[in-house]
Parts: sequence; structure tokens; C-alpha cells
Amino acid sequence: MMQIVDMISYFLFIGAIAYYFTTTLQWFSYRLNRAIFHHTKLMWNFFYFFLPVGAFEAFVYAKIPFASAAVALIYIIALFLWYKKLDKPLVFTNRVKRFLAILTLVVLFSFFVFQKPLVFIPLMLAWGISLLIEKMLFALYKKEAQKKLEKKKDLIIIGVTASYGKTSTKNFIAQILSQKYKVYATPRSVNTIAGVVKDINEDLPEDTQVYVVEMGARQKGDIAQIAHLVNEHYAVVGVIGPAHIEYFKSLNNIRDTKLEILQSKRLKKAWIHKSANIKNSNPKVVVFGDEIKDIHSTLDGVEFSLNNKRYKANILGSFNAINLTAAILVARELGLSEEEIEKALNSLKATPHRLQKIEANGKIIIDDSFNGNLEGMLEAFKIASSYNGRKVLITPGLVEVEKEQNEKIAQKANEIFDLVVVTGELNFDIFKKYVDEDKLIHLKEKSNFESFLAQNTKKGDLILFANDAPSFI
Repeated sequence: MMQIVDMISYFLFIGAIAYYFTTTLQWFSYRLNRAIFHHTKLMWNFFYFFLPVGAFEAFVYAKIPFASAAVALIYIIALFLWYKKLDKPLVFTNRVKRFLAILTLVVLFSFFVFQKPLVFIPLMLAWGISLLIEKMLFALYKKEAQKKLEKKKDLIIIGVTASYGKTSTKNFIAQILSQKYKVYATPRSVNTIAGVVKDINEDLPEDTQVYVVEMGARQKGDIAQIAHLVNEHYAVVGVIGPAHIEYFKSLNNIRDTKLEILQSKRLKKAWIHKSANIKNSNPKVVVFGDEIKDIHSTLDGVEFSLNNKRYKANILGSFNAINLTAAILVARELGLSEEEIEKALNSLKATPHRLQKIEANGKIIIDDSFNGNLEGMLEAFKIASSYNGRKVLITPGLVEVEKEQNEKIAQKANEIFDLVVVTGELNFDIFKKYVDEDKLIHLKEKSNFESFLAQNTKKGDLILFANDAPSFI
């Protein structure tokens, strides 16, 4: 009886551990070092992985009757409660399914051959095998994507990168060029080599004339990989700043990584924002930014002058003048007339979740939930401050930044907003220090979000969603 219980508890336990392990890896792009060393909730790794694995294997070797089964039961209950609070649970992609299949085979082999209910070793062995298989599959997928691009002789490819605003810039370029061309852009925030390969193979339409590719990076070489794959004809490097500086260590490393976009073999022209501080000796490179003048931003949109010509778009945020300028410069290069550009600007749509203005139930909502940098958040605050009614801020603060940046955010929030709602645990203590007690609310669980909004906001309110860190942050 005891052996049957222990065997069942073993398989249930390793399945539960595999769920936590795979979920965490998926959050951090399947990079084990990031999941272990850059997890903002390191205690989760301790309580949901290292401690239960250690306890389970210790009781197995101690041969205490039903002890390992008790550990398995307690862990499964704890993991279920943890899972219920997640806003980003595991997505069972083909990669996840392959890993779980490999793990099942490895566990069965180790259990029946070695007669030991091991956990850690089979898990790591399965992960190693999975990595090898994924690398081989990716090489095949990458070759397939390269062949597809090689067949499209007339396809114009535009690469876009920046520390901030690359998704918006990509979308603005795509929308404006659509006045003249059949344009396709990488969807949402797809900007990794794996994401671009998948996009080319599965979603790039056959009749596309212009393909706009967003390029992101968390380490040196990331953008070079994408540039070598697509070999774009035109490149845009937007604002360079300290986003993800914990990975790059310095602004120079960030800049150099972004400039990997210039490694394309087919590059005809590149526009690089002045924040890159480059010494330009390349005739293909144009440094832009100084020609943008007289920026005026309100809740109705943004206006600015470019080479003495006035432009206006129903897009929020003064920093979007830079992103729109990049799109205008590309459009001019590809032959669009001023009339076509102005027509496109008049109908331009905001990038979802990036200073997106929504009016609902008598409330003005500014959805800036995908913006996670200091300059962008302060700009959103500035726009909100122009509103005459009650102003509500909902934010977790900034993540992966120095403490001083969140202190500045908290102080400014206290000046502008009538109600400051801090979600999650990460930065609440900072906000508590700088925001008046009578206007500060701590919303620990997102599951209570809808009922909270119904009870604490009313018609006439302006509600700013500034950043939206998932629960694992």
C-alpha cells in the first residue's frame, strides 16, 4: 500500500514541479539564468521549487512512511493557490508540450531503471535534451524563413529598434506607408529572433510589398541575429535610454547593441536618433532629432514642426513626435507625398496600451499599461495633469530600474493625482513614503480589479493605467 501511494505521489509531485518550472521559464523567454537570477520574486523559486524538491528527495532517502506523499500533497495545494492568483499562467505551446513529453520519458526511464523517485536530476536532464531539440528545430525554422525571404526579391524590409517606443514607431511607419504600399508589420511586441522567424514562416502574407520588423534585445547579439536574418533595406534607431540596463550594465552597451541593426548586407539608409551620440561617418546614416521643434501635447493629440512644416496627429505624448518623425522620414524616402503623409497622420491610430485614449461610461481612460520607462510615465502624468476633473492613477510603479526612479514617480504622482492605486508588492513601500495616506490605496490582488474600479471611480474621472507588471513581477 505504501509503495503505491509513494509512486502516485511521486508522479503527481514531479508533474506539479514541472508546471512551476516551465511557467517560470516561459515568463523569462526560456532563459534559465534569467528565471533564476533575475526573477523579481526570488522567494517564489525557493518556496515553490528548491524547498519542496529538497524536502521530497530528503524524505524519499530517509524512507519515512508517507512523508514524501505528505510533501507532495502540501505542495500541490500550495501550487494550486499560487496558480489561482496568476494573471499570466502557463501557455501550452508546442515547445512546452515537447518538454513535458521529454520529461515524462526521462522520469519513467529513471524510475523503472534505477528504482529511485528522483526529481531534480530528471528535470534538468529533460531540460538539457529539450534545449538541444529546440536548437535543432530552430535552425530548420530559420532556414525556412530565410528561403521565404530570398524568394521575395521585391520585398522592402524596414527594421526598427529603440530603447523606448519601437512598437509605436513600427506601427506608425506601417500605417503611413499603407497609403501607398501593401504593408505588413510584426504583430504586437514580437521582436525576438524566434518571434520574427515564426512570423515570417506562418504569417507574412505573400502579397506584402513592405515588411516592417521590430527588433528588441536583452543581450548583445540579439539584434544582429535579426538583422542577419532579414537583411533590411532601411533601419530606424529611436531613442536610446537605460531600459533593461541591469542586463547591459551601461548605456554604451545598450547603444552598441541597438546599432547592430546596421549590420544588414542590404542597408540603403538608416535614421538614428541623436540620443545614440554617434560620430557619424557613414553616408548611409542620418542622425535625426534636432529638426523637431515646437512640440505641443494635450489630451487631443500632439503637434510639432519638422523642417519648418507643421504636423498634427491624434496621438498622445510629446515623445511621440520623435516616433512620428521617424515614420515621416521613412515615408518620404519611399516616395510618399506630403498629402499622403498628412492624410495618414489624420487617421493614425494609437498603439494599443501605449497612451491609448478610451472614453467609456463617462470616464476618460488613458491606457499606458505597456509603457515601463521613467520618461514615458512622466509624460503620461503631464498629459493627465491638464485634465480639470478628478484624476486616478493605477500603477505598479516601474520595474527593473533603480530605486530613485520610483521615488521620482511617487513624488510626481502625489502632486498630480487625487487617488493613487499601487498594484502588487514591488514598489508599494516607496509610494507609501511619498504619497499622502488619504489618497493612497494598495491593491494586492488583480482578481479584485473590476469590483475595485466600480466602487472607487465615477463619471468624469480620468483614469491613467501606467505600466502593468504581471503578478510574477
